[in-house]
Amino acid sequence: MLMIRLARFGAKKKPTYRVVVIDKERARDGRAIEIVGHYNPVSDPAQVDLKHDRISHWMKCGAKPSDTVARLIASNPAPAA
Repeated sequence: MLMIRLARFGAKKKPTYRVVVIDKERARDGRAIEIVGHYNPVSDPAQVDLKHDRISHWMKCGAKPSDTVARLIASNPAPAA
């Protein structure tokens, strides 16, 4: 099963996250299928950069977002075309 979840990167005490599409059984920082966004909670305000078209594509293919990613998607809606 595919998941859309966060993978942690960055230095100690200064995390940044990539929003990735990955197989559910892989490790948190394992090889991802595709990077679909970035999240930096350390900056003020927190920076969220999502590729909404790719996220919707993967969700149509059966990928499920984690609770945190679902919250990020809801709080940062896709820009109107």
